[in-house]
Amino acid sequence: MNTDLFTTVAENAMFVLEFLGIVIAVFLIAYICEKYGQKRDNESGKTPERILTTKKVVVIGMFSAIATVLMVFDFPVPFAPPFYKFDFSELPAMIAGFAYGPVAGVLVEFVKIVLKVLFKGTSTAFVGELANFVIGCGLILTSSIIYRINKTKKTAVISCIAGTLVITIVGTLFNAFYLLPAFCKLYGMPMEAIIGMGTKVNAGINSVTTLVLFAVAPLNLLKGAVNSIITLLVYKHLRKLIK
Repeated sequence: MNTDLFTTVAENAMFVLEFLGIVIAVFLIAYICEKYGQKRDNESGKTPERILTTKKVVVIGMFSAIATVLMVFDFPVPFAPPFYKFDFSELPAMIAGFAYGPVAGVLVEFVKIVLKVLFKGTSTAFVGELANFVIGCGLILTSSIIYRINKTKKTAVISCIAGTLVITIVGTLFNAFYLLPAFCKLYGMPMEAIIGMGTKVNAGINSVTTLVLFAVAPLNLLKGAVNSIITLLVYKHLRKLIK
């Protein structure tokens, strides 16, 4: 770990605190949904699984490591500025969420971010990491909560579609009203400069609104769709091994 990480944390302490607040809120949502699921299991005569067991922690650790590697190997997309990148790191978190519930999925997503920052640092003053966490959790929470209610193939498809729609909408709004202004503030960069980077790849991008509509929304839609399709294809084969 290098000293630049500590310097970045100190300089952006307020943003880091907001980041932690969002993390806590997401975990609370996941935990409450898990407890509700356990209550439903009891009422239906099923024996509810513990939210975390030793076996689950081991699998979460393994999947977090895989997700970290996948996050490091990100790449730009042709329709968005270069600081918006695509990766497959939500895939292990989605599989964990389907297998063990939303808390497991969120844990994989959180540990992935921590490991990435520890080993690679941050080049976006944690803004990129927060974006990845929020958008990833939007997909994972939505899909795993719906699938937790009724674990069928049809429900799995519905949950993935719902998760993709959620991250497309939430990710677009979150970028427009929070992440982009935070990035400009932390870096002292005018919004016009960021919009200009978008204009270079798409002449139709000339404002924050067009930036999120023509770049952020398609990227999140692509990320949700691709990770969902792969999850649906491989989960059936991995389920017995994970369990």
